[in-house]
Amino acid sequence: MTAAEASAADVSGVPATFESLDPRTGDVVGTHPVHDAGAVEAAVARAESAAEWWGDLGHAERRRLLGEWRKVLVRKLDDLARVVTEETGKPLDDARLELVLAVDHLDWAAKHAARVLGRRRVAPGLLMGNQAASLTYRPIGVVGVIGPWNYPVFTPMGSIAYALAAGNAVVFKPSELTPGVGVALADTLAEIVDGRPLLQVVTGFGETGAALCRAPGVGKIAFTGSTATGKRVMATCAETLTPVLIECGGKDPLIVDVDADLEAAADAAVWGGMSNAGQTCVGVERVYVHEAVAEEFTAKVVAKARRLRSGSGGDFGPMTMPAQTEVVRRHVEDALAKGGRAVVGGAESVREPFVEPVVIVDVPEDSTAVTEETFGPLLVVNRVPDVDEAVRLANGTGYGLGATVFSRARGEEIAARLRCGMVSVNGVISFAGIPGLPFGGVGDSGFGRIHGEDGLREFTRPQAVARQRFPLPVPVTSFRRTSQTMKVLVGLVRLRYGR
Repeated sequence: MTAAEASAADVSGVPATFESLDPRTGDVVGTHPVHDAGAVEAAVARAESAAEWWGDLGHAERRRLLGEWRKVLVRKLDDLARVVTEETGKPLDDARLELVLAVDHLDWAAKHAARVLGRRRVAPGLLMGNQAASLTYRPIGVVGVIGPWNYPVFTPMGSIAYALAAGNAVVFKPSELTPGVGVALADTLAEIVDGRPLLQVVTGFGETGAALCRAPGVGKIAFTGSTATGKRVMATCAETLTPVLIECGGKDPLIVDVDADLEAAADAAVWGGMSNAGQTCVGVERVYVHEAVAEEFTAKVVAKARRLRSGSGGDFGPMTMPAQTEVVRRHVEDALAKGGRAVVGGAESVREPFVEPVVIVDVPEDSTAVTEETFGPLLVVNRVPDVDEAVRLANGTGYGLGATVFSRARGEEIAARLRCGMVSVNGVISFAGIPGLPFGGVGDSGFGRIHGEDGLREFTRPQAVARQRFPLPVPVTSFRRTSQTMKVLVGLVRLRYGR
């Protein structure tokens, strides 16, 4: 249902609603309200009160309560996974994996918040030696989170869990394709905080997200989605100077060096490119393989990809967003029209709502299959003469989210040359599962970080305090300062820093 259709359903003062559908069958799995600007502002106002209560609890009590939430999530893991499966179509075990990772991140954020954000002393330096300096990270207040549909628990929890651990309340706008997941998450936390509006969900379409960006009282917006929508979110937030964290898509490369473990690299390429039907922002979309091992590597990829099946009971599910099917079709057709050679599947593999695995080799770099995010089970494999060329091509798009490198001897050396936020060496997407590592991109992939210490600090405002312990015998920041005072000060600087 479009936003216009949802609005048209509003009669006699009854709020408009929309239906959440199972993308595998088209069956209705839930009905949710379309929250307008007034409803969003009311949710933010409630969140402001909850944020004050939550912030006053202190790190120790917040850690305890978030630990209780973690236990509820684990206890209800299968129930939540079923909601994820119903709304996204992904296999149940994929949904379970998503929840397991989210629980691990929640645990890390709760346990490390006090250490990362608590008051710490800062050396005042020679010239300000009479001062006691300290730094504290204070909660923002209310954080608005706009989440995606491809990983409707793990991805938004990268903002929600860290924002809560930092002392904030959250108003969460899930994708219109996965509203039930957002509601289920909020309900589990409500059990722990006696129903306080610490994590609220507003549902609807783009207008609801825009209302959250504009709502008075929102201290920051954390957005995950397409680059085009991310730019609109930034423009809207600019109206009120609301800071933003933007995590957009990627066109993530995998580089296979001449000394790589080809079996492991092929397995990583196929899983990274095909799992979740390729609907992964840090999934593998482009492979650059050294020409000396390209034939052997490609044969292994082909064998693995041909064994995969989409559909009910298959290795991966449907395109969760119907329009994405046409994007995959367009990219496959463009790659073939420009000279690429399909070694697994082809244009016939795109059968709405499912897409079978497609692997195309020797695709020109100006093809949309190389330059644009596909977000489907399409893997482009191109051979290169050396790693230098692989790095140049890997860095050749405007995106810069994640990357993968397979090399026994030079993995970290190659990783350091890549323009992106995260790199996995001899593994795939492993950085996302490590709670202590920050997650985010550069360029068209966005800016700001979730996860890790940077992710905790992202949802705070640093407050610096300088307290005078004793007055200086020579006043500097006073109209009582004399020329002789400055001569003494300059002399000290020359003595200390001029040699």
